[in-house]
Amino acid sequence: MAGLSADGTAGVAGPVVPAALVAQVSRPVTALGPGRRLGVWFQGCTLACPGCMSRHTWDPSTGRELTVDRFAALWQAALADGLDGLTVSGGEPLEQPAALAALLAAADAERRRAGAVADLLVYTGWEPEELAADPATAAALDGADAVITGRYRAGQPTRLAWRGSANQRLVTRTALGRERYAPFLEHRPERPELQVHVSEGEVRVIGVPRPGDLSRIERDLVRRGVTLRENSWRP
Repeated sequence: MAGLSADGTAGVAGPVVPAALVAQVSRPVTALGPGRRLGVWFQGCTLACPGCMSRHTWDPSTGRELTVDRFAALWQAALADGLDGLTVSGGEPLEQPAALAALLAAADAERRRAGAVADLLVYTGWEPEELAADPATAAALDGADAVITGRYRAGQPTRLAWRGSANQRLVTRTALGRERYAPFLEHRPERPELQVHVSEGEVRVIGVPRPGDLSRIERDLVRRGVTLRENSWRP
């Protein structure tokens, strides 16, 4: 698209970079990948896996916009504070492929500028065969160092690190991804790490709980005088 600059000369406008619709941005995240990380949860998911703990991220009509510039500033601050990774989850990030690609490109540019060794991890509910069948959408993952793929299946629990069900696969895609995640491909921690934040009338659980963990957290909150009017992990 041609346009005029402020001094009247002709120019060509660059492509419009879409903002991501997100449910939450949080740091430090220590339960979804190695180290201390910035977490971004995309808003909107039509996969609707039964038993999903994040039903509040399904509705694409809610959430807030996160521009690439705003994300870059948050990521730059995270790197300056010593965080060493980015985790993108949801919702379903591949339902906003252009925004995901732009976010990962900005994350890569900022880590290179800062000289930081910080990996980029993306969760998607898409299965490997779905990614192979739709390379145009799957290309949004090209900027990731590692990807966790596959629907959440409540009937297939697993002890594998950072995965909610046994069908999910942790796939490394770059040298950094292989270096950072190789020790965890088959790692089964005794207990998964969960982060629980209580603020402004909300309780947020970050991590991949095992069966029964969320009910135990809820019971513990009740003992502490916190009553949940509704939650995102129960229909």
